Amino acid sequence: MPMAKKENLITGVDIGSHAVKVCQLRKTGRGYSLVALGSAALPPGSVEDGVLQEPEEVGRTVATLFKNLKIKDTRVGISISGYSVIVKKINLEVMSEEELHEYITSEAEQYIPFDIDDVYLDFEDLHTATDEDDRTDVMLVAAKKEVIDDYLEMLQEQKLKPVLVDVDGFALENIWETTAQEAENVALVDIGASKMNINIIAGGASVLARDIVVGSDQLTEQIAGSLGVDFEEAEKIKLGLVAVEENRDELEEIFTQTCTQWVLEIKKAIDLYVANNPRQPLQRLILSGGGSKVAGLKEFIAAETGLEVISFNPFVDMQINEKKIDRAYLDAIAPEMAIAAGLAIRPAEF
Repeated sequence: MPMAKKENLITGVDIGSHAVKVCQLRKTGRGYSLVALGSAALPPGSVEDGVLQEPEEVGRTVATLFKNLKIKDTRVGISISGYSVIVKKINLEVMSEEELHEYITSEAEQYIPFDIDDVYLDFEDLHTATDEDDRTDVMLVAAKKEVIDDYLEMLQEQKLKPVLVDVDGFALENIWETTAQEAENVALVDIGASKMNINIIAGGASVLARDIVVGSDQLTEQIAGSLGVDFEEAEKIKLGLVAVEENRDELEEIFTQTCTQWVLEIKKAIDLYVANNPRQPLQRLILSGGGSKVAGLKEFIAAETGLEVISFNPFVDMQINEKKIDRAYLDAIAPEMAIAAGLAIRPAEF
């Protein structure tokens, strides 16, 4: 991560299906300080599978957050996930940057299921070639123009200047690698309201990244339907904030069935990684996102995967002005702010 002057850091805006999260950081001599952060719920249906359905509602929510947090810098970064973005690792002969750009531009269509004219393309050479093998892995990203352009237009209508569009899994990777004390082989798992991002990092690079359409809202909805309570009350039950003595067996069955589905998806990714990298075992699983706060989930994943599971707090070693930011609030919201923080550490040179 290149060094950045404080004025060059952008504001991270993570737009999920359930809420908008905003984070602003400042680069210091000893790392980062937290300037502002906040989250605001979106009206149901405003964003579905990473696609804006109600841009005006989302825009108003973003603008209100910026106003309430007193953020003046208009340069922002967002990230995307869902069916509209494809992330694929391909193996190619080693080429110069110019040759690789030309190859990707002309040949990308064979790797992605979209019409090449309908997507924005980006790629990164992971430089995995060795003396014995003159081939390298390249991470290819294709995102639908229509979806991206809707986000950019929505932000510009709020007088914001979008300077970065990232992918959720890569934003998560950036904040983890920036705040981690040492390089490790880890599985980064971010569970949001309607999707789960899995990004496995080994040898300092992403080796497996995928989005899965499962999330914590499905658990809330099942609790609400089963117990006949509203969504807000079901959320509290899900997070263990409200004790429920009646219907305990029914609740346990809901938790077990839904969380087992999540764990199966996580184990599929881990098994695929282990099969291809038997000599680089995973050391830990790093859990983030609002869904990571589901009561008992961390322990359940640890038992099922055999890995140490930690809840990710990206701000744990950052400087905090506790007169402006309440520590208890920060600790409570930290896991769901990971992607926004991963955007907020990015420098903008313009």
